[in-house]
Amino acid sequence: MGRDKLGKLICILYNQWETLKQEVLALKISQVKVENYTVFQSAQSSFSDGINVLIGENGTGKTHLMKLLYSASQAADSRVSFSNKLVKTMLPDDYNISRLLTRRPGSSHANIQIAARCEEDCNIKKLKIAFHSKTKKWDAEVIGENSWENAFQGESSIFIPTKEILSNSFNLNAAVEKGNVLFDDTYLDILNSAKVDASLGRNEKSRSKMLRAIEAIIDGKVIYDAKKDTFYLKKGNSKQEFNLVSEGIRKMALIWQLVKNGMLDKGSVLFWDEPESNMNPSYIPVIVDLLLALSRNDVQIFVATHDYFFSKYIDARREPSDRIIYHSLYQNNGELCWESESEFSLLENNGILETARRLYREEVGVK
Repeated sequence: MGRDKLGKLICILYNQWETLKQEVLALKISQVKVENYTVFQSAQSSFSDGINVLIGENGTGKTHLMKLLYSASQAADSRVSFSNKLVKTMLPDDYNISRLLTRRPGSSHANIQIAARCEEDCNIKKLKIAFHSKTKKWDAEVIGENSWENAFQGESSIFIPTKEILSNSFNLNAAVEKGNVLFDDTYLDILNSAKVDASLGRNEKSRSKMLRAIEAIIDGKVIYDAKKDTFYLKKGNSKQEFNLVSEGIRKMALIWQLVKNGMLDKGSVLFWDEPESNMNPSYIPVIVDLLLALSRNDVQIFVATHDYFFSKYIDARREPSDRIIYHSLYQNNGELCWESESEFSLLENNGILETARRLYREEVGVK
């Protein structure tokens, strides 16, 4: 076969593959029900297709919830087991999923159901997992995994942990596999996502604006040296090691890399744990604008935050068509409760807002 014919064949196959990927139904997590999972004795809530903002004091389960939803999203890949992924993101002792049971008398069985939909006319898909105090390793009962895979295969989900990890990329996967260091799968997954360029030129126009906005902050672009298994920040003709760059810049550079690599394209799901952590306050509006832009490009987003300015900026910069839900997780007489509202100020149990009001009263001398 001549080169011209081979080139045409490759183009045809590529176009067919792109068409096939577009036909894959986008995963939109719509609801969760949990019983006796970590701090959640009994809770349920519905989610927005757009941005979901989780607020609450430390220990109210925000990260546990996002890791649960992320593990379910990852289970859309036929190579990934939901129960195994949950264990590898949570890292209980001896990899026993039974240790994720709520630590209360009588809490011997955990039941979890996650619902997701695709298009408006698509049936709701449900993924269920159950385990008890005698369950070994990740040998939990999972129901609906095959239909979940068939509906959402090929979907991309990203979890950005609180701590930056690209500066420690060198041989990290090998070190974890050998047991020399211990990191949960969210760190390993984000490293792999940062290393692989899956964009193939797709949605270049929609990504270029976001990339330029981030470049203005990080003052450069990210490059990955595969031979050295190391990331650098390139400024002009020079490059700087990631470990010599401030953590706030490194976190923004990670977002640049994920956007550039096509990991946050239409139909994907983003989980970001405390985006404001170690971040210059002046970057918060840029992060909010970026999240809103991703949401408008059909990326479903879950963020956990303790930051008043981050939460308020979302409300201040949203448009009427933006789909946003604020979720407040809080303790009431020893019970974990859950409240959801479409606006930050509408939450009756809002620890972030109460702290801001308390500070204001102290400043003006009002009790």
